[in-house]
Amino acid sequence: MAGNRQLPLDLLLVVGLVLLTDIFVLVPVLSESFLRTILGILLVLFLPGYALTGALLPAKKDLEGIERALLSLGLSIAVVPLMGLGMNYTDWGIREVPVLIGLSIFTLLICGVAYYRRLQLPEAEAFEVPFKASILALKADLLEEQRSGTDRALSILLVILVLTSLGSLAYVIGNPREGESFTEFYILGPEGMAENYPTNYTLGDSGTVVVGITNHEHRTVNYTMELRLENRSLPLPENQKDISLEDNVSWKEPITFTPPIEGKNMKLEFLLFNDTEKNIPYRNVHLWINVTKEA
Repeated sequence: MAGNRQLPLDLLLVVGLVLLTDIFVLVPVLSESFLRTILGILLVLFLPGYALTGALLPAKKDLEGIERALLSLGLSIAVVPLMGLGMNYTDWGIREVPVLIGLSIFTLLICGVAYYRRLQLPEAEAFEVPFKASILALKADLLEEQRSGTDRALSILLVILVLTSLGSLAYVIGNPREGESFTEFYILGPEGMAENYPTNYTLGDSGTVVVGITNHEHRTVNYTMELRLENRSLPLPENQKDISLEDNVSWKEPITFTPPIEGKNMKLEFLLFNDTEKNIPYRNVHLWINVTKEA
């Protein structure tokens, strides 16, 4: 009878991992832990496919364990991008929390379908992961009295090596090496596109460009920006001259200026200094402009 069956431990484990991932992503105190990264990788690359495999192939005879694991990986790789594509056309978009909630709901619902389909089969035919039998077999293998001391020591060493490898992998995933440190510095036209830059002026007219800065320095940086025309400094408001940005934060604002001199092919420079070097520009971009007298 279905009422006498135990809940499948593999599906319970999937449900538990999904809920644990949600907790580690959504709770600020836990979101900095390396476990968040590991759980996130499992949710994206394995758990949805495992639940779907369980729903599609509920019987033991349908697929062997290794093949089932590989199919779970493949289905996850197929399902997650499709879900992201669908969410891209919604008001939520492809953002962390909506994607997390979408994957979690999908995986939990499919786990329910997998459980229901297993209930429709005789208990002996329904797929299950023999956790208890595997642990007992491993324990018996390690502690078997008939085995020589050397064999037993090698088996224990193998288990230790596997656990050490898994621990090392978890550490590497949770503590990735920092990439290159750099700052993005760019100018755009008045419409915020890399086109239609104002280059021709009548003396006394003003022009506007959009200046953008993105900090990838892995730390908070205090930037100083200067605007120069033919090495002559042009005034900037204080909030556009001194800019403090945290890591992975962007700043983008329109800057309006009035060329004070006339000339052709004059160099209009946008100079960005960081807080470690005040005399040499850290980044710079420029435009060539023409300024003529009024007719």
